[in-house]
Amino acid sequence: MFLNLRPRAAITAVALAAASILASCSTPPAAPPPPVVKAPPPPPPITLSSKVVERASAFRGYMQRAGAIDANFQNGDQIQASLKVGVGYEQKHFLSGAMSYGAVLALQDPTFVSSVRAFAADPAQRQQVIAALTADPAYAVGFKGSDTAAARIIDTLGADGLKVYQAGKKVKQAAYDVQRVAWSKGFVTERDARLAYAKSASATPALADTADVAQLQQAALTTVAAPPAPPPAPAASIDAALDTTAAPAGPRSAPPPYRPLVIRSLAVAALAALGAAGDDNLPTIDAIMAEPSSASCLNMAKLNLYQCLAVSKPHYEDIFCLGQHVMIDTGACVIKASGAPMPYEPPPPPPPEKPTAKKKTTAKPAAVKKKKA
Repeated sequence: MFLNLRPRAAITAVALAAASILASCSTPPAAPPPPVVKAPPPPPPITLSSKVVERASAFRGYMQRAGAIDANFQNGDQIQASLKVGVGYEQKHFLSGAMSYGAVLALQDPTFVSSVRAFAADPAQRQQVIAALTADPAYAVGFKGSDTAAARIIDTLGADGLKVYQAGKKVKQAAYDVQRVAWSKGFVTERDARLAYAKSASATPALADTADVAQLQQAALTTVAAPPAPPPAPAASIDAALDTTAAPAGPRSAPPPYRPLVIRSLAVAALAALGAAGDDNLPTIDAIMAEPSSASCLNMAKLNLYQCLAVSKPHYEDIFCLGQHVMIDTGACVIKASGAPMPYEPPPPPPPEKPTAKKKTTAKPAAVKKKKA
């Protein structure tokens, strides 16, 4: 019996060894798949509310029309037509239009936009920056490129204001020159209706031009990559500044401090670069654009205009009201709000000295000597 078990044991051992060898040669189990890492969502695109663009266009259109008023008046109808052009803005809407235009200009600065966009990739960081800009618009000054973006705003709005201001100086001078012509001394007809129209037009926001809105919308969403270059002249064409097909010269650097209008324009542009200035964000944008100091300047210009028209009777006095309180005052408000320097005004000559009347001296009669008797 024992002799028969040995071969079987040997066979079993061989079988076990073969099975072990086969097991060692089998394919190992597949490794588990790597964990799926979800890519972060892409940053939101640059967005700017259509209402903001329309306000910018309305402001830009008014400044162009007011700056084109001709001082060569030939009759009273021409004066009244120019007055209707000049009074055609509502102060609050006009000021928000200036800041909206400033935001469009700031979005043309590649350094500023790329600096802000760096915070748009991370959702949490983006929300932190949005909250900081909403709480304090001056936060926008901390972004790289804010100095050159501010220069675009200052130079462009300053040039717009200067054009209206200088045109107003010519109109004001015409109020004196035209008095040589007889018709200028005739009285204005329907004086009360003219004043009522000025007040009504001042309560109605100006309308935007459709073609200009499209141009500004494209400019707001297309940042021009321009190398640094010498600063443009203050009176450079605004269309050239917004021309995305040309290679515009890079703006100068304007160091802070800035006027509130410039700061708030930068803040709106920064929100747009973060994708947080669309139509849904309009209440936040309106809150940022509340700027009382510039509004008081425009309100005073309107008040002075109403008072001037209320007492004006001959045509040449209406020309004075137009030149001084519509054009000069409004242009000066825009220049001051932008932070651009006001044009130099020589001091008025001193009044001529009145000649002092010489007292007449009356000669005393000679004493008559009495003859001695």
